[in-house]
Amino acid sequence: MTAIETHGLIKRFGTNTAVDGVDLSIPSGGVYGVLGPNGAGKTTTIRMLATLLPIDGGTARVLGHDVATEAEAVRQKVALTGQFASLDEDLTGTENLVLLARLLGYSRPAARSRAEQLLTAFDIADAGSRQVKTYSGGMRRRIDIAASIIVTPELIFLDEPTTGLDPRSRNHVWEIVRALVAGGTTVLLTTQYLDEADQLAGRVAVIDRGKVIAEGTTGELKASVGSNSLHLRVLDVTQRPAAVGILRELLGGSVIEDQDPSAITARLDNPAQATPVLPALDAAGISIASFALGQPSLDEVFLALTGHEAGSGVDTERTPDPSGSDREVAS
Repeated sequence: MTAIETHGLIKRFGTNTAVDGVDLSIPSGGVYGVLGPNGAGKTTTIRMLATLLPIDGGTARVLGHDVATEAEAVRQKVALTGQFASLDEDLTGTENLVLLARLLGYSRPAARSRAEQLLTAFDIADAGSRQVKTYSGGMRRRIDIAASIIVTPELIFLDEPTTGLDPRSRNHVWEIVRALVAGGTTVLLTTQYLDEADQLAGRVAVIDRGKVIAEGTTGELKASVGSNSLHLRVLDVTQRPAAVGILRELLGGSVIEDQDPSAITARLDNPAQATPVLPALDAAGISIASFALGQPSLDEVFLALTGHEAGSGVDTERTPDPSGSDREVAS
């Protein structure tokens, strides 16, 4: 069964076309990743599919229902967790979950039982009696996702759920996503973290400037830009600019300065291209801490497909919901 099917999906804000003819076919089950930088159109696409924004062109069906004409049916089956927590920060974690459960039709005892069940499952039971405003970023993301699945949805939209989190908190969220899938929920995950898509998503659509520019498994996307990459780290971080210049002169291809200030990655058409690199760096007096050949990363895939790195881009897609909420839950 197809969970989501879109054809020529379009959304405009004034003269800006945020989503420009997006075609998606997403099967039920598993995690489907939508990858792109800020302003690519990811959040706008999600909000249209969740019926929070009207569609300006094209069609979209979610779990068999047309989002334009059967919005209520869609809302009964999906949940959305946006980029920012939308809980009442003056209430405790338990009070927030009980309130939402009551609004969704639970009796008072059943609401408290469901709240306790979710707090335990998400490893925040000890914080249930504390106000949400005292929670760390990772705890806020976990309770926000918990609030979205009080009634277990058939499909959940997770819009950049780990933005700004530390590595430990990101791993917690990843475990939650895997548990949702194991329980039968389909997950549509938007992210600008390429390693996140690599870890979680069975298939990935790469969106840039409102268009889908590539789609496939992470392995297929990597294979599309070549099978080899050179990864090296300089011993002295001040020498990295000189090392980058040498690599660009020798290889003539994509050379990426990684977030690690000592690391460099270069895409190769074949492994033999790496042969002259070490002698050239040694001749320039540049000491190397590590040197390895391997598969290209999704960062390199994105750079090859778009001409810029995944973290770049102007955020033109933020369209606040008048209600102040980024979540639509089953009712």
